[in-house]
Amino acid sequence: MSLISRLLKANPSAQVSDMLKGSFTIPSAKGAFVGEIGRALFGGGEIVGDTRVNTIDYVEIATLGNAIDFGDLTTIRYQMGGCASTTRGLFGGGAPAVNVIEYLTIATTGNATDFGDLTVGRQSLASFSSSTRGVFSGGYSSTYTNVIDYVTIASTGNATDFGDRTENNQILAGCSSSTRGLVAGGESGTSSVIDYITIATTGNATHFGGLTVGRWGLGAGSSSTRALFGGGYSNAHSNVIDYVTIATTGNATDFGDLTVARTSMAGTSGDIKALFLGGSIPSYMSNVIDYVTMATTGNALDFGDLTSERNNNAALSSNHGGLQ
Repeated sequence: MSLISRLLKANPSAQVSDMLKGSFTIPSAKGAFVGEIGRALFGGGEIVGDTRVNTIDYVEIATLGNAIDFGDLTTIRYQMGGCASTTRGLFGGGAPAVNVIEYLTIATTGNATDFGDLTVGRQSLASFSSSTRGVFSGGYSSTYTNVIDYVTIASTGNATDFGDRTENNQILAGCSSSTRGLVAGGESGTSSVIDYITIATTGNATHFGGLTVGRWGLGAGSSSTRALFGGGYSNAHSNVIDYVTIATTGNATDFGDLTVARTSMAGTSGDIKALFLGGSIPSYMSNVIDYVTMATTGNALDFGDLTSERNNNAALSSNHGGLQ
């Protein structure tokens, strides 16, 4: 095949005269190799017998399969918040209402290292991040709290006060785009409230809308445009997955169902998939990892299993919606 024939095959709209003049356009390969990237980490929690653990698991989000041991937290705890940049993951807070923040390098494996302290020690909090800031919101510290604080992920040091949530609450979930952080649900009155902040600023949260069903113990994940909230408890263990468009405000819309109804679970995401993992089922704890494709709607599919059955764990990833 001649050179011109090969070039015409690659770019049928090109003209031979253009090619002879050397002015043809080479077809772009942009998007040809685009796919899910990133790693998700799952830290801490409770296993059978109400035993707390410092285990950290991980999965490669692009593939399906069971989680692998990553390392250990600095302390045994559960009901933490997790957030991340593309390179560094943070776990903050946890029961019994500690102020510990620790970090790890997501691309490696190994144990976590001390980062600094939250402004208020608390458990059952929500968290999310942009590429630079990690935010920890709400929780429980002798009483329900509305505290929001933040850290600069690339550094180490203690958190700084950001502002207050619209309500005092615990056992809630958070996720983000690169500009907005959303927090939803909670145990105080089985809340349906979703509120939001602009991550790059400081100040109090603003009301966003409501979940389709008020519940606590849910997990969350996001793309750059959509936030998903899955599972939780509302008079019974829930399999509900809701979604909202992050750049707008308004009430959530039904997305589909988890493979198993459960509460006290965690959630995170890549740029294509949202993962919902672990949690409590009426008769036992779960090791299930579910996933959905965020740009669509529909029921979750099985991704794989955690290294052990557990609830009240935290999750983070290196390619969530706040980094896109």
